[in-house]
Amino acid sequence: MPQSEYRALAAWLVARGFAVLAPERPGHGATGGRYLEDQGDCDEADYSRAGRATAEAIVAALNYLRSQSFVRQDGAVILGHSAGGWGALVLAGGKLKGVSAIIAFAAGRGGHANDVPNQVCARHRLVSTAREFGKGARVPVTWLVAANDSYFSPKLSRQLADAFRSGGGSGDFHVLAASGSEGHWLAESDAGVKIAAPELDRALKLKPPAAAAKKQ
Repeated sequence: MPQSEYRALAAWLVARGFAVLAPERPGHGATGGRYLEDQGDCDEADYSRAGRATAEAIVAALNYLRSQSFVRQDGAVILGHSAGGWGALVLAGGKLKGVSAIIAFAAGRGGHANDVPNQVCARHRLVSTAREFGKGARVPVTWLVAANDSYFSPKLSRQLADAFRSGGGSGDFHVLAASGSEGHWLAESDAGVKIAAPELDRALKLKPPAAAAKKQ
């Protein structure tokens, strides 16, 4: 599986004072290894187990980053994309200290079932698991999806966000403008990050660097 580098998104965050780590999840990348996040059969997909395994990988990455002398221990922001966003929702429960916000780009699992756009494995299980992840959630989540996402459409993404909130989670849901030929990859492109920037600024309660410098 090709490694996603998120260069534009990382640069956007660094420009605002964040230290950024873009980890590759177990089972991916050059080192390979056992894949720990398998959701199982399409019809009986275990989205809870898969999401919690992803969350464990995120925690390991965050703990490593916090071990660096130049990184603050508080105010961490977790940004997840697709399956990474799905795992990030698990961490909204607040058991991981020092996390101030979670941003989920097109969060979900099981998209493009049987390689068919806008088809999702066991949709009802995905929705019910989003509700499960919302129970006890205390960290605010900003849920973003492009208008032309064919993995987790705006309609389905809204259902997932509503289910997460009905379970007790808090946060905002936003449909962004279409990005390229497939909006699911919005978080990975320069143009996509520009589309998402206003919502990212709001989610992180930040002012763009140019605006801040102008004020000074």
